[in-house]
Amino acid sequence: MPTTLKIDFVSDVSCPWCIIGLKALEQAADRLQGEVALDLHFQPFELNPQMAPEGQDIGEHLQEKYGATPEQSQKNREAIAARGAALGFTFSMDKRSRIYNTFDAHRLLHWAEEKGLQPQLKHALFTAYFSDGQNPSDHEVLVNVAEEVGLDVAEARALLASDRYADAVREREQFYLQNGIHSVPAIIINERHLIQGGQPVEVFEQALRQIAAQG
Repeated sequence: MPTTLKIDFVSDVSCPWCIIGLKALEQAADRLQGEVALDLHFQPFELNPQMAPEGQDIGEHLQEKYGATPEQSQKNREAIAARGAALGFTFSMDKRSRIYNTFDAHRLLHWAEEKGLQPQLKHALFTAYFSDGQNPSDHEVLVNVAEEVGLDVAEARALLASDRYADAVREREQFYLQNGIHSVPAIIINERHLIQGGQPVEVFEQALRQIAAQG
């Protein structure tokens, strides 16, 4: 019987290193099939909680937030695209020109967890934003993505029109911030082991094997 490890994957759907980390973690688990199984829970983190509804130009945003020059940003984009491609994920940098608020996407993910479709929705949201250049704060985009993974369209639309799960998502965000999580992805295994960042598959594989061996 494989050892089941609880994974709290703290991340944002507009964070490129989060999908890189997720793909690497999943591939590590595949390598350990029969030894390790993952009980995955996606926890909310907003990179830009104050972002206006219309979003902001990516270049402008990176310069303001990190002081990145256009040349540095371009190098980073190329590195991210290469890491993604190696893991089988497509970053279409030419389609993605803006950064958006992701709070409603996190409310949808909270609901999807109750429906047993959270991992599918998380992957679909990453694809919608990074591969297809769609706006993850747009309710129509979110409803379409929900439908894609088999969630009820009418319920998704009603949820987004209300403030359902807003308090629950904020509480979870605060919990992780208060516990020292200030950058993502943050991968918490069995509520006590922390791995930060989009690590290589081998790093996750080694960590999963060691933690599983501890029982």
